[in-house]
Amino acid sequence: MSRDLVPSNIENAFMLKALTENVRLDNRSFNQLRNLSIQFSEHEYGVVDVRLGRTRVIGRISAEITEPYPDRPSDGVFIIATEISPMAAPTFETGRKSEEEAVISRIIEMSVRRSGALDTESLCIITGEKCWAVRADVHFLDHDGGLVDAACIAVSAGLLHYRRPDISIEGIGIQRKVIVHPLSERVPVQLSVLHVPICVTFSFFDMRKTNSTLSLWDNRESEKLSEASQDQGDDDDTVTAVLVDATMQEELLRHGYMNVTANTNREICQIQKGGELAVDVGTLLSCAEAAIGVAERITKLINRLLKEDEAGRNVGILAESRAENDR
Repeated sequence: MSRDLVPSNIENAFMLKALTENVRLDNRSFNQLRNLSIQFSEHEYGVVDVRLGRTRVIGRISAEITEPYPDRPSDGVFIIATEISPMAAPTFETGRKSEEEAVISRIIEMSVRRSGALDTESLCIITGEKCWAVRADVHFLDHDGGLVDAACIAVSAGLLHYRRPDISIEGIGIQRKVIVHPLSERVPVQLSVLHVPICVTFSFFDMRKTNSTLSLWDNRESEKLSEASQDQGDDDDTVTAVLVDATMQEELLRHGYMNVTANTNREICQIQKGGELAVDVGTLLSCAEAAIGVAERITKLINRLLKEDEAGRNVGILAESRAENDR
């Protein structure tokens, strides 16, 4: 890992000590998300800019006509591609996929594609011959933690915002031809999105290990924390701190994490657990319930922004029509 991304020992000790006092460095509560900004492109469908705190991700949805897979002749194709360059963080290298990037790509794949968010059967044009291939490109521009969460939001919002060109089929049998109509000729077609998956990452801190780390820096504080830990007993619920939407520094120091993807149907699309810290059933259920609540709030935000974007486009179309009539 690049030295640029490794906080100093003093910074680490300060942050860990703050956690023992139920305080985060950015003054958020343990279950509070950072500021979320979602912006849709005014000139192109399917392009969305997502900012989660200082983390920034660009998602772009595109589609082209291709042949379906032989084992799924009546389904279209949905592909997710990620690109993390050194511009996001010095830990990533151009042309070389790191282990962290592979994990991020796999979680996004499970959260969106394998959960069946997009109805691939609606992408079929001619069974066994032609179908739409929808591609979601995710570009990570700034990394300050929460890459998976921001990428999942970008892909889900992009699928809802994207419009593919309308088509028509002419001819019979082998003479059939698929004609793609430009957006200026026909109203574009919205994709069939069955549900909106939203990923929420939970970071776990073992406060007993945190106390051991702090003992290297302040013996007096260590004695106080040891006494508090003894009073709490051995119950994992009392010695494990759970943080939502961790920053990059918090991610570097956490002892475990869990990615939970949920939707407004109160369905859990996927759960990915990592790290050395074990999580009990009660904590898992609490995180799943919290993820459902976050998914509902973010989905409402996306739907509201989509309505505003559509209203703005309609105003622009009316203005252009009036200008043409005046001429």
